This record gives sequence, structure tokens and C-alpha cells, in this order.
Amino acid sequence: MEIRRGTIIAFDAATHSATIQLDGSLAAYITGVEVAANILDADVIAGRYALVAWPDPANSDSAVIFVVYT
Repeated sequence: MEIRRGTIIAFDAATHSATIQLDGSLAAYITGVEVAANILDADVIAGRYALVAWPDPANSDSAVIFVVYT
């Protein structure tokens, strides 16, 4: 499992997923990252930091945001 920190760029409440920019990656964004069900929509705000876990680092679709903080 891999855990990385990133910045939330945008949030889609309809799919409960976010677009994030991982630390150290200035130009690349990852879209459609699932947000854990226990995180409220109101907490997923652009500019906040997030911890993202990849249970399978070879599969970017396995990513999930499990912590959001300022």
C-alpha cells in the first residue's frame, strides 16, 4: 500500500470523488479519486490537503482519500 499527500483541486458531490494534485507533481492532476464515505461533502474543499491511499499502487483507480485537513 502506498500513501501520499495531495491538494484538493475540485470535488464532485454527485460521485463523491475529487480531483487532486499530488505533492511534488506541479502539472499533473488525478481525477475521479474516491472520497471515503465518512468524510462529509462540506469538508472536501479546494485548497485543503488530503491523504490518499493506494491499496494497489499499480492501479490508479484503487486510490481513495481517507483524510482531509487544513
